Amino acid sequence: MQATIRIIDGVARMPKWRLARPVNFTAFNGEHIAIVGENGGGKSMLADILIGRHPLLAVEPAYDFSPSTRELVADNIRYITFRDCYGGDNDSTYYLQQRWNQHDIDESTPTVGEHLEQEFILTGEDNPARRLQQAHIYELFGLAKLLDKYIILLSSGELRKLQLAKALFAQPRILIMDNPFIGLDAETRQQLNHLLKDLSTEQALQLILIIAKTDDLPDFITHVVEVNGMISSNKITRDEYLRKRHERPQRVLSPEKELAILQLPYTNTSERTEEVVRLNNVSVRYGNRTILDHLNWVVRVGERWALSGCNGSGKSTLLSLICADNPQGYACDITLFGKPRGSGETIWDIKRHIGYVSPEMHRAYKKDLPTVRIVASGLKDSVGLYVRPTDEEYEQCLWWMNIFGISHLSERSFFSISSGEQRLVLLARAFVKDPDLLILDEPLHGLDDTHRQLVKDIIEAFCKRKDKTLIMVTHYEEELPSCITHRLHLEKNN
Repeated sequence: MQATIRIIDGVARMPKWRLARPVNFTAFNGEHIAIVGENGGGKSMLADILIGRHPLLAVEPAYDFSPSTRELVADNIRYITFRDCYGGDNDSTYYLQQRWNQHDIDESTPTVGEHLEQEFILTGEDNPARRLQQAHIYELFGLAKLLDKYIILLSSGELRKLQLAKALFAQPRILIMDNPFIGLDAETRQQLNHLLKDLSTEQALQLILIIAKTDDLPDFITHVVEVNGMISSNKITRDEYLRKRHERPQRVLSPEKELAILQLPYTNTSERTEEVVRLNNVSVRYGNRTILDHLNWVVRVGERWALSGCNGSGKSTLLSLICADNPQGYACDITLFGKPRGSGETIWDIKRHIGYVSPEMHRAYKKDLPTVRIVASGLKDSVGLYVRPTDEEYEQCLWWMNIFGISHLSERSFFSISSGEQRLVLLARAFVKDPDLLILDEPLHGLDDTHRQLVKDIIEAFCKRKDKTLIMVTHYEEELPSCITHRLHLEKNN
């Protein structure tokens, strides 16, 4: 049989890129493989070895891309990483509030249409067959409605669609995707599943998916490789994996840790109000595009809201108004913690009440600091830490890192840990100051089954405390904690 990728006793030359045991991996033509395992277990490191990103000590990976006539690995393998769904290209200048600031849009800022057209031309011949494929991809992902939209204004789900379209334009022989379904609404997940299934059967395209949420294991997957504890196991069939897969735990947080959360002292002595958020007839527009249209919403102390809607419906825009990250908030009738916006309060007066995590925040962390300092930045409401925390504050950070099971990572640099571990660090950052309002925008992105349940348990325990308010966004109904009391669903305007 044709082996598209074969690695025998692969050991990376650089020690920091090595798995605990030599890699033995063979992908045969016609196989579609899922790489699964725990956060920090080595899944992405294995993918980097498969594409030749890390040179090996002895024999390099052997490739057979036929029937493709292209010789270069880069022409035959496309790899969409976890970070690509938050940005990817030209991301070095990104900052947290950029998506909401129109003054950053100038003549050099590309639209979705301009960016995709350039990618289309660079990745192949301009012929009727490829143009037909382009139109099909646009229709599938609803991109035709986004072509005139600036890239920096895209939601995380829309960015994921953009990256998928670019990868498919290149017509690769092998497509590797890290958690391809995260950030996508239910309809788009189903559409993508059907598309990948069609591509896997109709074209010479081999799929390798890195999947943390094993409920997302598509039916076109034929084989599974588990990577845990930095050890890559032998490839097994999908059916064999499903037979041996452990049931998702019903509870992970220990009773001792739950009690510790419930017994936390209340340190916020500010005057409390009955209403946390009040939006009166709020509209947000960018050019001729209406994101929020005359929205009225009241969130009262102690309520736990699930915020839902398809990709691009305005969920993150709404949260940016509450978090004081969107300058249009000053032109809207918004009251936060009993104070109207623009009545003299500063951004920091608002943020000190809020614990927040989102795809935009994950994207905005570009400094490779020790993870404990990333958590400590939540105490200062900064992205990156510019004021050194006290010893007491460091202990507070370590306490929350222990709750999330990541205290052993405290001195590791942020970029040296896995994307799932990074998400746990940012979650600890959201909780660290014991906020009155917890805003969690897709908080379980990239987390394995055990850590997803752990985070749900922590949210449940935190919300049992007096006067704690929650707003949570997720595209997966099963990710919502049972403490949810209210729901708001946003419809996409255009």
